[in-house]
Amino acid sequence: MKRQRPRLNTLCATILCVVGLRQIGLAQEPATILDIQGEATVSYFHDIFDYSRIVSDAGAMTPLRPLKPFQSWTDITDIVSVNGKPAKGVWISRGDPFLGLEPTAVFGAALPRAIADVSRGSMVQQYLEILQPDGTPIGTIMAMGMNGGAPPPGAPSAVVQNNLTVTGGTGAFLGVRGQAGNALEGFRIASISEHPANRRINGGRPKRIIIHLIPMLRPEVIRVVHSTDASLVTPETPATAGETLVLLAVGLGPTRPAVDPGERFPQGPRAVANSPIEVTVNGKPAEVLYAIGHSGTAGVYQVSFTVPAGIGAGLVSLQVSAAWIVGPEVRIAIR
Repeated sequence: MKRQRPRLNTLCATILCVVGLRQIGLAQEPATILDIQGEATVSYFHDIFDYSRIVSDAGAMTPLRPLKPFQSWTDITDIVSVNGKPAKGVWISRGDPFLGLEPTAVFGAALPRAIADVSRGSMVQQYLEILQPDGTPIGTIMAMGMNGGAPPPGAPSAVVQNNLTVTGGTGAFLGVRGQAGNALEGFRIASISEHPANRRINGGRPKRIIIHLIPMLRPEVIRVVHSTDASLVTPETPATAGETLVLLAVGLGPTRPAVDPGERFPQGPRAVANSPIEVTVNGKPAEVLYAIGHSGTAGVYQVSFTVPAGIGAGLVSLQVSAAWIVGPEVRIAIR
């Protein structure tokens, strides 16, 4: 059976009366935590100064010498999942310079270190470019700070080291702030004479970063309607388990094809949300049928979903997430 999309004129009418009629029971905004898993991490030590020897070896090459203060290094990691969901992408970490800060550093030690009141490794810059499993770009996150040592105060409990400030992002993560640290710091150490094209062949290590984001925008549900006639879901006209509904929301991020900021979504082709869009009803995942920009509006999206089976009657919670950024809870009626 062909799924029926709501009549556009009725949906437009609901948008015009958002302020007076929106059905929102707000709860505290949930924290946005990205648990990013990486594989095949190789840390390339900048250990040689003969330009002709850089990336000249096909096999796995160990550094000529250990890191010393004021030396630099570069990690390359494959992103494989975010919050347990498959993903793709790259995670680059650059330490420049390595300092080896220690309160007990002394001249003449076997491993030279710099004296300081804290224990840290390097000044580090991190760049994460995250893709959907099909290669669709979601966005980037940038962070900087110090690696090694204790995590930042207030970090998620899974973080065991590194103290990074999230400085911004692009795409679905435009304007984000926050803090980050590693839950697992794994890497294989290599010389920059090793050719990075063979990184996956030569092998690397798993790596994991936990990012506590403060997004500039969150998904926010405006309205929920029945898909058959675009009438509002209310206590008088409740939804049922297994029914297909359509919600209107803002804050779902970029689309493909792209629409310039502030411009209206076109009548066609459909502007499909770039990011993974998820809907939960009473904490249970709902099947999302489509998530598109609502044509003729600027920044309003349509998300079609099916109410999960086994949802009890009454007012139930509904939440939408885009790129793992969860919006505030609203309530809808189920019979």
